[in-house]
Amino acid sequence: MIGYIITHSSSTAYDQKWVYGRTIFESISEVVDDVFQNYLSRPNVKQPILTQYCDGSRVTCPQWLSQWGSAALGEQGYTASEIIRYYYGSDMYINFAEQVSGVPSSYPGYPLSVGSVGADVLKIQEQLNAISNNYPLIPRLVPDGVFGEATQEAVKVFQSVFGLTQDGIVGSRTWYKISDIYVAVTRIAEGV
Repeated sequence: MIGYIITHSSSTAYDQKWVYGRTIFESISEVVDDVFQNYLSRPNVKQPILTQYCDGSRVTCPQWLSQWGSAALGEQGYTASEIIRYYYGSDMYINFAEQVSGVPSSYPGYPLSVGSVGADVLKIQEQLNAISNNYPLIPRLVPDGVFGEATQEAVKVFQSVFGLTQDGIVGSRTWYKISDIYVAVTRIAEGV
């Protein structure tokens, strides 16, 4: 929820268990990147929504979201919103957070590709240039806010260097990886 601090317990009774240094599955990392800016809400409800998650076999929670129950609904063609509403009622919504704190700028909500123009393209060009100071394989750009072939090529090289799909498109996964690396290299450059 925007403007609220959400506490994660790292207890499997309430959250997914996170352990420092433990490996994660790449597929899970990709899904988290894809849904990072999404959150659940109910109209006129200003407290966090408990969405306790049970695996359905070792831990069962009747009438609560479960791994295998939601998988079965997905196999029947239910959308993510329909699955959430199945368990939590018809007044639940999946929203897109316009702004995420702790990053230079939030993903604009649409992919950037050849033909895109504007401030978001300019941000990506400037961030790629800063990153190229530490990763010289990434070509430097003329920051002009126009996503042309040179920007596409710089994005593809960035994606190659950081293990992303090399499509030359700045979707949410590429946007946040650029942001992550930009923050890292600019903090190093500033001695922070």
